[in-house]
Amino acid sequence: MNKFLKMVLSVAVFCFTIMPAIAYPDVDENYWAYPQINMLTEKGVIIGYPDGTFKPDANVTRAEFAAMAIRALGQEHTKVVQPVHFTDINEEHWAYSDIQKALYFDLISCDKNGELFRPDDSVSRAESLTVAVNALTTETITPAKAKEVLEKKYIDSHTIPEWFVIPAGKAEILGMVVVMPSAKNAELAAERPATRAEVAAILFNMMEQAKLNPNAKLAEAMRKKTGEGFVIEEATVQGSIGTIPEGTFVPIKMNSYLSSQTTEGGVVYTARIPQNYVTREHYILLRENDKLQGQVLQVQPGKYFVRNGILVLKNNIVTTENDQIAPLVGVAEIKKDRNWWMKFVRWAFKGEQQEVMTNGDAYMKLLKPVKVDLTNGWIYTE
Repeated sequence: MNKFLKMVLSVAVFCFTIMPAIAYPDVDENYWAYPQINMLTEKGVIIGYPDGTFKPDANVTRAEFAAMAIRALGQEHTKVVQPVHFTDINEEHWAYSDIQKALYFDLISCDKNGELFRPDDSVSRAESLTVAVNALTTETITPAKAKEVLEKKYIDSHTIPEWFVIPAGKAEILGMVVVMPSAKNAELAAERPATRAEVAAILFNMMEQAKLNPNAKLAEAMRKKTGEGFVIEEATVQGSIGTIPEGTFVPIKMNSYLSSQTTEGGVVYTARIPQNYVTREHYILLRENDKLQGQVLQVQPGKYFVRNGILVLKNNIVTTENDQIAPLVGVAEIKKDRNWWMKFVRWAFKGEQQEVMTNGDAYMKLLKPVKVDLTNGWIYTE
């Protein structure tokens, strides 16, 4: 049963597909955090319970919050090379990867290896607001300035932990502190567990601020990557998403010899992308040496006075530098470049063999569009 619950939680926060708005029976349009809950649900950052409810007053664990924060910032596909070791979680933990990413992007801190992360503890309001502030590039303020700002509004400002004073002050200056409208007196309630509704509002504020002033690591990760390569004129860019449309011809380089005379239909082949595919603006769509794999779709040997050889390949998948295996469907018909005279001779007498050498080039026509996140190279699949 424990494994089942972990699986449910994992699905809840790892889901990144864009979903239609979900009407939660316990969160109507008049609920104070309805817009934030609705938007984060559409983005796949948060999700309801199996019974269809959202449970806005329920708590959120530290592990869940780390995963939600990473997804809210769009960094779920980031790779962390040097993970930090915790004594209470390992690589088998469902949120291990997201916790490491939260550390990498300086959302949370850890003084040394071997500390406890406490993944199942409820995340406090202070912790959640601190993560939100850490995602940003902010002006430096003194503890005195932070206390001055907080004392003007919050009746419990003098009781908050010292480590939270500056993050709280920055959050207040940026308008990121979440206080439920029903509260009689404005309280930071720093050490109280944050509710799911409060978490949604905090993450929403973080997302909006990070669009303008992300911290240094996030700014680099959110930058669309550029480079030289094969320019795909037909490619389009919308926001951080680049699309190679259906029907586009792209070069590929074969890893092995194929021939219409000796290769059998159905044989699996491998190939690679010979140079970066880039947009007109030189945003990188697919990278040099990304691996391709497919099958020989059609093969027929060439015979003199009978027919020319036929050799057609169908590509199925690409393996990217992110170790993502994604669909990349296209067809490559192997042909030789000929001048007009040789084309006439081959047409008249037929019998031409078709072949592609090891490290030989071919052109593939895409049968389906390819959508790529230009900031991290992740391919979106339906």
